[in-house]
Order: sequence, then C-alpha cells, then structure tokens
Amino acid sequence: MNASIKPSKVVVIGGGIFGVSTSVHLARRGVRTVLINDGPLANGASGRSLAWLNSARKRSDAYHRLRLAGIDRYRTLAARNPDAPWLRFDGGLAWDADDAGNEIAEIFDYERALGYHAQWLAPERIAAATPGVDASAVTPQGAIFNPGEGWVDLPSLIDMLVEEFRTLGGEIVTDAGRATVDVDGGRARGVITANGMRRDADAVLLAAGGDVPAIVAEAGQHIGDATPVALLVRTKPIRHPLKVVLNTPRVAIRPTPNGGFALDAAWSEEEVSVKPDGSYDVRQSTLEGLLHEASKVLEGNPALEVEDYGVGPKPIPGDGEPVFGELPSVPGYFVAFSHSGATLGLIAGELLADEIATRHRHPLLADFRPERFGASRR
Repeated sequence: MNASIKPSKVVVIGGGIFGVSTSVHLARRGVRTVLINDGPLANGASGRSLAWLNSARKRSDAYHRLRLAGIDRYRTLAARNPDAPWLRFDGGLAWDADDAGNEIAEIFDYERALGYHAQWLAPERIAAATPGVDASAVTPQGAIFNPGEGWVDLPSLIDMLVEEFRTLGGEIVTDAGRATVDVDGGRARGVITANGMRRDADAVLLAAGGDVPAIVAEAGQHIGDATPVALLVRTKPIRHPLKVVLNTPRVAIRPTPNGGFALDAAWSEEEVSVKPDGSYDVRQSTLEGLLHEASKVLEGNPALEVEDYGVGPKPIPGDGEPVFGELPSVPGYFVAFSHSGATLGLIAGELLADEIATRHRHPLLADFRPERFGASRR
C-alpha cells in the first residue's frame, strides 16, 4: 500500500453493487462510511444486469478463482435466505450456434478439467435435467448444463444491503450529480459533488460504473476502457416452468422475482443508438425481436410482453479483466471497475473493504490492479 494510515472515514462514489457492498463491509468494520450516488441507488449497470452468477467458459485462472469465491459468498447468502425470490441457484444452460464457431464440446472438456460442474446434454435429454426449454431450438451439438450456477436480482440485493448499512450508521447521499475525487498533495482527500458539496475522507472508493475511466483520468491516471451500451428487457409475468439461466446464440434469459423474464443479447445492444443529447434510441423492432427470440427457445413458445427495459453503459475494462484496488500514484484513491458486477459483487466489496481498512493487499486481487494499464496518458 502507499501509506500506513488506516482510514477513519471513507467516501464511496457509486450506488451499484460494488459501491454498496464495499460500504456495508466497511461499516461492519466500524469505519465511518458515506455512500454518494448521482441518482437513486442501483440506477446504473446494476439495475440493468442479467446478473448471471457463473464462471462458465474460458477466462484466466485468477479470474476464475475470484469468480468462484464470488459464487461462494452468494451460496452463503442463499443459505441464510432460502426463500428469497431474488437469489436462486437452479443452474445455467448454454448452447452455441450450429456453425464452425460452435465450441460446446471444447468448453465442456475445459470446464470438466477445471472441476467446474458441467453436464453435456443432447437436446432430447434437456427436459429431464431442467424444465422450460424448447428442445427443438437446441443445436445438434447439444448444450452444457451447469447445475451450480444461478442468478440474483441486484436491486433487491442492494435494498437489503442498504438496510443493514443504515442500521450500522452509514450515510447515503443520492441525486448528488456527478462526483469527482479531490486529489491534493498527491493523495485523495475527499469527494466533491456536482453542486459543490465537499466530503472529506481518509480514503475514497470510486465505483461509478462506466464513468470510472473518465473520472480517474482527471487525476492523471489511465484505465483501459471497452464499455459498450447494454440493453436489458424485462417481460411481464407469465406462468412458465423455466428456472435456469439460458445462454443461447440469439438471446440470454433469466427469471425475475415477479415471474417474468430478463432478456439481453449482443445483437440487440448493437441496434441501440446514442442521440446527440446523450440519451439512447431503442427501436421497437429491437424490443420485439428480443421477445421473439426468447419465445422461440422457451417451452410452449409463449407470447411475451415488455414490462420495462433499461439501457446504458455496461462497464468493461479495456482488457476484459476486473480493475480493483488503489491507484498506484494516488494514495487513498481506490477503484472498482468490472464487467462481472453480479458474480463479483459480494466478494469484491469484502476484499476492497479489507484493503481500505487494513492497508494490506489481498492476493486474490493481485492480477487485477489498476497499475497494469501503465502510466498516465493525459
């Protein structure tokens, strides 16, 4: 770490899962913590995440280990809240397109070699393993069923964590506009909000989703950024047996706590355009296309209707790997910036709070430090 002084007060910027989780863990340690958000809580990427809890397919060994630790924390939470409609471990089912890029056999072997629970299923065997899927939509190469995967509704989880945070004496400031980190004398000294309000702090955590790279650039620091626009559509509730998270060539689907489905797809995100004023244009044909693709893979091909949708930046670092920890040249300035917010939400908050409070770097975060992006590119 860059300093030996333990913080007595921390300000966290960002009301998504990384900011809220870290705030709760700091409050549990008795650290005075203020959470500041630009709007209502969960108004960013956490409010429009598919929130699939997994470590499926291929990634670095360090990233896989961190994701497994993240899933472990959710299993503990699920055991304590067995009837929670917003956290389920009913598995995940995935298949690829019927083309030269189909990797199902290769991914199955890869996951099995890691000890990641995976079952290869021919289309005709899917109904016996997990209900709710139209087997005729599954490609001939079959599907991978991962029984240990699940999903979480992040706004519901955030509500629960915020209740505990307030009980522990934490302070929350919402609708504060864009906040910046006050760097003076080479270290973080606090936070200044859009209306000029200043909050002094011994340490600051920036967990502002897709805004993180631009905000750290104000302090002369560089974090690679590959953030795209994401679109998540939620359907109206229907009676349907699907429980797993589905990842298919044209649509990803998970149940929602109210009996509907959450849908997203890479192609639908590409159809979203940004208007000159910075708002987003989502075509009706895109929404209808997502509903159509979802209906095709669901048992009974039900008629689906849009309840609402969320659109906005999906935080993804430039190299695809998470960014956690203290900026190398600015003591007291910590960042959390990652695509896998749901899976890593609890474990990242725990480890970041530990680093902020104890000033000891955790080995699980060793490969995800912001210094890997090198010197400032101002």
